[in-house]
Amino acid sequence: MYAVIETGGQQHRVSPGDVIQVQKIGPGDGGEISLDKVLLVSKDDDTVLFGKPYIENASVKAEVKGEKKSRKVLVFKKKPRKGHRKLNGHRQNYTVLEIKDIVLGG
Repeated sequence: MYAVIETGGQQHRVSPGDVIQVQKIGPGDGGEISLDKVLLVSKDDDTVLFGKPYIENASVKAEVKGEKKSRKVLVFKKKPRKGHRKLNGHRQNYTVLEIKDIVLGG
């Protein structure tokens, strides 16, 4: 069984036991959260449920494993013949989730 969820403007394909990285979500370590924006669920008997855009009464239970930062991305801007140069760095925060269960109808 797997599901496609939406969080932080991105879609993720998840199964119970998966560990995924999503854009930063509220609380820190150890909390359990419910992701309600479920777009698709594929059951073990090859039936597929699609949402319009989300499936009603479906959710994915996940445990927050921690928060981390991704690697640094450098942004360099330069204007030719002006002597203007600018260098910025950015590290995106993200949350590590472990998927516990996919719940339908409740």
